[in-house]
Amino acid sequence: MANEATPKILCVGALTMDTIFRLDRLPPGPGKYIPLEAVEIAAGMASSAAASIARLGGSVSLFASTGDDEIGRRAVAELTAEGVDCSHVRSVADARSAFSSIFVDAAGERVIVPYYDAGLLSAPSEIPPVIEGTFDVVMTDVRWPLAAAKVLKAAREAEVHGILDADTASLETLEMLLPLASHIVASEPAAERVTGETDPEKATVALAALYGRDGAFVSVTAGDKGSFWYDELEGEVRHMPAFEVDVVDTLAAGDVFHGTFAWALSRNYPIYQIMRFASAAAAIKCSRFGGRIGAPTKAELDAFLT
Repeated sequence: MANEATPKILCVGALTMDTIFRLDRLPPGPGKYIPLEAVEIAAGMASSAAASIARLGGSVSLFASTGDDEIGRRAVAELTAEGVDCSHVRSVADARSAFSSIFVDAAGERVIVPYYDAGLLSAPSEIPPVIEGTFDVVMTDVRWPLAAAKVLKAAREAEVHGILDADTASLETLEMLLPLASHIVASEPAAERVTGETDPEKATVALAALYGRDGAFVSVTAGDKGSFWYDELEGEVRHMPAFEVDVVDTLAAGDVFHGTFAWALSRNYPIYQIMRFASAAAAIKCSRFGGRIGAPTKAELDAFLT
C-alpha cells in the first residue's frame, strides 16, 4: 500500500526538445511531406518518465543537462510547468541542448533523428543529495552514463531503490550500469544485446542469471508482446500481457512505463501491481498522439483498470 508521505523520486538522464510529426506513412525517400499533425515538446527518456510521474501525482526531480541556450531554457520551463522539479538540471557552457525530429506513421511506429552534443555527457562534478536520503527511488536512463553510474552507486550506499531504464546503448555502457541497479527494466533490444537471446522470456532468464544474483529485480519489456520479469522466489519468469488499445503513437511508451514503474515502486505496491500499473499506463499512452504528453493521470489509470 502507499506510504503516508509522498515519496520523492529522482530521474537521471536525457532532456531533449522534440518536434513530432504525424504522417499517414513514413517517408519512403526524398521529397516534401505534409504532416497531419505536429507538436513540439520537452522530452527525452528520463524527462518523459519524470513528467509521467508528475502527472500521476508523484513528487519528482530531474537531473539532466542542457546547453546555455533558448532550447534548454524552454525545455526546463515546460517540464517545470508539468510539476517536475528542475533545480538539479545543469546548464553546460559551450554545449548545445539536445533536440530531435520524429516522424510517426498511422500504425504508431516512428523514426527518430536525435542530436546530442557530446559536451552534455561529461561527468558531473556533483550529483543531487541521494546519499543524504533525500529520495526514496532513483531512476536512470542510459543516455548520460557517467551521471547514471554515480547516482546508482549513491542509491546503493543510501539503501534506496535504484532503477535502470536499460534501453539500447553500447554494450560497454550496459555492462557498466546493469550491476549497479536494484531494479533492471530492460528493453527487448537491449536485453538481446547483453544476453544474445532473441526471445524475451529467455532473455529475462539470462539477464537474471547475469545480474540478479544479489537480489536485483530483472524485467524485460517487449512492446505488444507484453513484459516479463524473473520471480526469484518461484525461480521462473512471470508475464504481463500488453493491454489491447488502438495504437496511435508508440513514442515514449517505454518512458511512461518506466516512470509509472518508479512511481508505483516508491509507494511499495507488490511487483505484480507495479507491472500492471506500468503496462496500463504505457497502453494508454500508445492510444494518444504526442509522445509523453499522452501519459495518463492517476484518475485515468484507475478508470482504465476498472
